[in-house]
Amino acid sequence: MKQQCWQYKKCGRQQGGSKATELGVCPASVEQQGKGINAGQNAGRICWAIAGTLCGGKVQGAFAAKQASCLACDFYKLVRGEEGAAFRLTLQGQSHVRTS
Repeated sequence: MKQQCWQYKKCGRQQGGSKATELGVCPASVEQQGKGINAGQNAGRICWAIAGTLCGGKVQGAFAAKQASCLACDFYKLVRGEEGAAFRLTLQGQSHVRTS
């Protein structure tokens, strides 16, 4: 089974997670629009496209604002490698600047 971002990063922000009360539930763990993308549970494997995810201990904004840090993320690279040609960078209707 492929890992979701909250499993890989061990952030504890998924519903019922150890940090959900303290830091809030991560939107990637509940965002239905990302369900199934990159074989994800909700947006668990397209978290970089979701505003409000946690990175480096800070809540991040929209994809356009956080794109550079997300594209350098080890989880992003893992998902991209696992998905190969089927990889999706954005949710339907989102735009992006670069994909490397």
